[in-house]
Amino acid sequence: MSGTSLDGVDAVAVRFDPNGAMRVLGHVHEALPQALSTELLALNSSGPNELHRAALAANAVASTYARAVARLLSAAALAPDQVRALGAHGQTVRHRPGEFDGTGYTVQLLNGALLAELAGIDVVCDLRSRDVAAGGQGAPLVPAFHAARFARPGQTVTVLNIGGIANISVLGDDTTVLGFDCGPGNVLLDHWCMCHRGRPYDADGAWAAGGTVQPQLLNALLDEPFFRRQPPKSTGRDLFNAAWLGARLSGSAPMQPQDVQATLAEFTATAAAQAVRSHAQAARRVLVCGGGAFNRDLLRRLAAQLPDVAVTITDDEGLPAMQVEACAFAWLARCHVERVSASRPEVTGARGARLLGALYPAG
Repeated sequence: MSGTSLDGVDAVAVRFDPNGAMRVLGHVHEALPQALSTELLALNSSGPNELHRAALAANAVASTYARAVARLLSAAALAPDQVRALGAHGQTVRHRPGEFDGTGYTVQLLNGALLAELAGIDVVCDLRSRDVAAGGQGAPLVPAFHAARFARPGQTVTVLNIGGIANISVLGDDTTVLGFDCGPGNVLLDHWCMCHRGRPYDADGAWAAGGTVQPQLLNALLDEPFFRRQPPKSTGRDLFNAAWLGARLSGSAPMQPQDVQATLAEFTATAAAQAVRSHAQAARRVLVCGGGAFNRDLLRRLAAQLPDVAVTITDDEGLPAMQVEACAFAWLARCHVERVSASRPEVTGARGARLLGALYPAG
C-alpha cells in the first residue's frame, strides 16, 4: 500500500486461515525515492507529456513495490512460490468517479505486469475501477476489511483511517456497514510543514500543538461543500490540495505559519469528529489507524471533540496502525483469487457487489 501522503510503501505478509482469521507474518516500510515522490505529486495535475511520464512512473512504482516485496519475503523467511498473491494498490494520481461522462474514473499508477515479472508472484491490482464502472465511488474500499477484522456483535465500532485523506468506517451493532471519506487527513498538514519547516511531516504534531487555532480560517476551511454532501462520497488531492488551501488563506488576515498548522490540525480533527457525530452516534469507541495515529496532537484534538467516545489506536485490537491498510489490500487480493466479492455497494454507491481487481499471473 502506498497512499496519498506519498511517504512510502507499507508491505505485509499475511496468512489467512480457512475460517478467515489472519496473522501478520512480517511488515516492512520502503521509502519512495524523492524523485518518484515529486513526479507522482506533479502527476496529480495536468502537465506536459503526462502520458509518457505516467507510464514511466507506473514502472517506477512497480520497481519500488518489488523491492519492498523482496525485503518482506526475506524478513518473513518466505519464498515467492509460498505466496498466493500480492494485493497491490498502486499510487492514486486522479480520482474523479461519476464525473464528466457519468462514469468518471480513478487512476492508480502501477505496472501490474512488471510487478508480477519482478516479484514472481501473481499480482491483484486496479482494485477500484470495477466499482467505479458499476456507478460507485471506488472508495473507500477498506470498510469491508474493517468489518471482517474489527466488527463486534452488539457493539457499534468506528474505525478512522487517517492517511493523506481520512476515511471512516461505521460497523453497526446490527452488522450494517457504512463508510466514506470524511476529509483531509495528513495531506494539508504535511504540505504546510514542508513549506515552512522543510520537513515531510510534523512529528507528534508538536509544531501544531504550539500554535493557536484561527477561527476565521477554520470556518473558511469547514465551509467546503464536500462536508455537506451525504455519503457515499470520496475525495483526494483533486480537491484538498495546495491551491485549495491557498484560496482560503488568501481570504484571511495574515497569520503566523505555526497558527496555520494548528488550524489545519483542528480542521482535520473537526471534520472527522463531525462524521462520527453525524453517522456513528451509538459508537463508544473510535479506533484510529494510518499515519495520523502517531500524531499525538491530532488524537488529543479528536478526543476533545468526542468527550463521550474512547479514542484509541488499532494496536489495542491486535493490529498495528501502520499495518491496517496493507492488510486490507492483502485481504482484497485473497477475495479476488477466491472469486469472492469484497465490494460494499452500500458504502460506495455502486449498483451492486462486484469482484474487485485485475489479475496479472506470475508466469
